[in-house]
Amino acid sequence: MADPHPIVEVKPEWVIDREDMGTKTKFWYRDPDDDVNWLFKYPRSDTGEHWAEKIAEEVASVLGIRHAKVELAEFEGDRGSATESFARGGRALCHGNELLEWTVGGYDPKKKFHQSEHTLANIFAGMDRVFEKPEAASRAKHTLAEYAVLDALIGNTDRHHENWGLLRQREGNGLRGILFLAPSFDHATSLGRELLDERRNRFLKENRVGGYVEKGRGAIYWSEDERRGPSPLELVRRAVRTYPDLFRPVVLKLAEINESVFSEIVERIPPDWMTFLAREFAVKLLYYNYGQLKEMV
Repeated sequence: MADPHPIVEVKPEWVIDREDMGTKTKFWYRDPDDDVNWLFKYPRSDTGEHWAEKIAEEVASVLGIRHAKVELAEFEGDRGSATESFARGGRALCHGNELLEWTVGGYDPKKKFHQSEHTLANIFAGMDRVFEKPEAASRAKHTLAEYAVLDALIGNTDRHHENWGLLRQREGNGLRGILFLAPSFDHATSLGRELLDERRNRFLKENRVGGYVEKGRGAIYWSEDERRGPSPLELVRRAVRTYPDLFRPVVLKLAEINESVFSEIVERIPPDWMTFLAREFAVKLLYYNYGQLKEMV
């Protein structure tokens, strides 16, 4: 078995500032030996959000999908995850809700739940309007398709309009100075991280991991008329048929990977950070989603 992932020990004197966006407690820090800011995030009580972030990062790496770097971390005895800042070099993150407010008439950027205008079609249309050159818009849409397939594979149901964005130069207002799509980030709502072992055990014994996946509700809608978004897996099923040029390449790339790599990734989480049932459930979830995605091509 490969060695467990290292754990970063964050020191109190490294803390820079709190981060108010989102619902989880977190803060920015910087190791004096490293010229990069990192975001330490505490997992919510009785969840595996910290290990979900790390597993998701490793899966993205295997697929060659651009993503924020993540490490397992501890601060004053508390476990969490640390995400490397990617808004560097004079760049700022423009979140998806800001972009859609500018590109979709009447879009409410402050609506946190049931934002049915947060559709794949509107997101892609936003890329066409933001990027001056068609080839740049096409690259951004291909990358977004990769993020959607990653979400489907890991069961990430939280790709809401503040969990993707574009990087731009800090100077100027609006969408001046857009550089490129930000790497994929914030994958904590994945891999059944919210389940307690009793429920995991029941799903596993009753062979209902697939049912758990299919009942998940994603934050990207297919139609503005829907009351709820489809599961990340169902979103990709529909997208492969409607946008084959964008989605088939990444699904074909995924199909070339040996599924055993997913169990190897999960096994690298340190033994006392993740229960046996959490590991078994995460692997079964990855295998189920991998099999379903392969069938799409």
